[in-house]
This record gives sequence, C-alpha cells and structure tokens, in this order.
Amino acid sequence: MQKKEIRGERAAPGWEEEMYYKQYGNTGLKVSAIGLGTMRYDEEDIKAGRLEKCAEIPLYAFEKGINYWDTAPNYCHDKSEIVTGIALSQVKRSDVYVTSKTNLGTLDVGDHPTKEDFRRRLELSLERLKTDYIDFYHMWCMLSLESWEKHMDALYGFFEEAKKDGLIRNIVFSSHMQGNEIEKVVDSGKFKGMLIGYNALNYRFRQSGIEAAYNKGMGVVVMNPLGGGMIPANPDAFRYLTEGTDLTVPQAALRFVASHKEITVTLAGCTTKKHIDDAVKAVEHLEEKPAKEIAKEYEGKGVALNDLCTGCAYCKGCPKEIPIPQYMDAYNQKILTGNDKAILARLDNHWDIPKEKAAECIACGKCEGQCTQHLPIIERLKEIAGM
Repeated sequence: MQKKEIRGERAAPGWEEEMYYKQYGNTGLKVSAIGLGTMRYDEEDIKAGRLEKCAEIPLYAFEKGINYWDTAPNYCHDKSEIVTGIALSQVKRSDVYVTSKTNLGTLDVGDHPTKEDFRRRLELSLERLKTDYIDFYHMWCMLSLESWEKHMDALYGFFEEAKKDGLIRNIVFSSHMQGNEIEKVVDSGKFKGMLIGYNALNYRFRQSGIEAAYNKGMGVVVMNPLGGGMIPANPDAFRYLTEGTDLTVPQAALRFVASHKEITVTLAGCTTKKHIDDAVKAVEHLEEKPAKEIAKEYEGKGVALNDLCTGCAYCKGCPKEIPIPQYMDAYNQKILTGNDKAILARLDNHWDIPKEKAAECIACGKCEGQCTQHLPIIERLKEIAGM
C-alpha cells in the first residue's frame, strides 16, 4: 500500500482529496484533522467474525490521509482493538498514531488495582493492536472531578511507569466534564492531551476547557462531533451550519468542530468507505479560527443547549429495567421542537415504548451518576410518566 507523506499541513500532491494536518499540542507530532473513530465497525460483520473485512475501513482511512485511529476495549463487542490491529499490522507503524484507553471499570478489580492488573490490561491491548507501544493512552471517561481524583490516585503512577518502559508514548485523558472542571484537570499539568465531547450543541459549555488545554500546549481530540446522532437526525435545526458551503449537515457539523484552532483532531465514526469520504470532504480547504470567534459567528443561531441527551447510553442498567436512553432520546424532541407532544410521538412511533414504564423509577440515582451530560433524568422520567 502506498504511504502518505506529511508535508507542511497537507498531504503530498496527487491524492484525490487533500487531508489537513495539525500539530498535536507541543509533542511535535502532526496528525490528521479527521481521526478515525473505531466504535462503528459494521455490526453484522463484527458479529459474524468478518474482522478482516472490517479492517478495510482503517486501511481505506489511511489511504485518505487519516493517520489518527482511536480505539478502546469494549468497543464493537470488544473487537475494535482486534480489527484495528489487523489494519495496523499492514501499514508502516510510525505512519499511524493509535490510541487506547483504560479506567477502573475496565480493569474491574475494585478501586485499588495493582501494577500487574494495569499491565495485564495494557498488554492485552498491545497484543490485540499487534504493536509494542500505544501512541496515546487515555485515562478513560472521567465523568467528574471526583472521578478524576480517584483515578489519579489509583492509576496515574502506573501510566507513568508504562511510559518510562516505552509501552505508551503519551499520557492523555478523556472526559465528559464541563469546561470549568476540565480546566482544573488541564492545570494539573499531568497530561499531553485530552479527548472530549464537543459539537454544535454543547460548545458553549465546553469552550473554556478546550481553550485552557490549547493554551497549556495540549492536544485536543473531539469525540461525538455529531451530538450522538442528534445533529443529522434533525437536519432542519442545524441547516445554518451549511450556509456558504456545499456540505451536508453532518459534514458541516464536522467542519464546525475541526475549524476550531484549539481542536487538533475531530473523530468520525465510520462504518463504510463513503463515511470516510464524507468526513475527508468536510475538512477540505479548512480555515482555522479561535473558539471565541466561532462562538461569536454563531451567536443566536441554532440549538446550543447542554441539556440534550447525546445518546451515549451510559445510563443503561436501570434496576427497574427502564429503557432510559430511549426515554431521554424522546425528551430531546421536546427541547428541539418546543412541543411536549413530540415526546409521546417519539416514544410511540420510533421506540414503541409506553410512557407508563417511566413511572416505575425509584429515584435511586444510578443513571444520573453515569450521565455524561449531567442531566436531571429522574425529573424527566416523572414528567414523561405524568403526561
């Protein structure tokens, strides 16, 4: 396979599309403005064990200049790292920057894991990825400052030792915290970069976090640039993003994120080659602007609300078996349309779920503790049940 060279900010001439590249913080590494999110390999192929076929996606992404591949344990029925490793073994290792992740939940040994527990998980990721090092290893899914402090006490020393031993190159973190909380993590000076949910829905609430990281010399990678599918599912509400372009709403949403000077990589979850082509087109001739300038440009436009469910489904596992992700998705329709009846229509027509099930909530708070958007789930369930 032909290798793509990085020269300046663009790929070598002769490629069908030109990928745009950015510096990853102060690491000296140049990474593609679009990164491959590997949580979206074809479901049927994964379940049928057609992993070589799934590996065609990262290989095609590589051909298009995407040199940042983001993976993790548990993605795609715990097959994502394996698929990504199949592809990684077919390219020059130094041409791709690959990530993975770990946290206390992944280690699954309680709040006080040993170095051996940590290494066992890391070495499994290395084995699956068919590599002897991971470029960016995340302290994964910090939902709150308390969660971060707990993970720092339990795991950070192990991260440092693994870096010293050459098993990981850069220590980074992923978070669903708000901007002011992210600033505190950034100020610790312990990380080279971060992964954060950022999109046309929540940017005002996370902006200070990406600015702080950028000013600290950190790389900033964005997950969930389409708002958990909320943006493409409501194209009319986000049509304003396409003004002055020939892009689709999803492409314009990717470009909105990637155009931030403070953001290094925008992850696109791709199931098909067309998804990759669409993502690459989104950053053609990209022009970067400071976050404050972008916020001013879009002031008064669209829906910029932090109280929308992004569909991450971390709230699954209700002890009363209430399908909380579906109820929260339905509640989004009220926020987007201003019409209470839109909730019931969504439950009826899309999910085929009765509103009465919401009344079984016992207010245990388990779901709210897992919510990446810190939503008042219990209150919303009561509202739905009473409609």
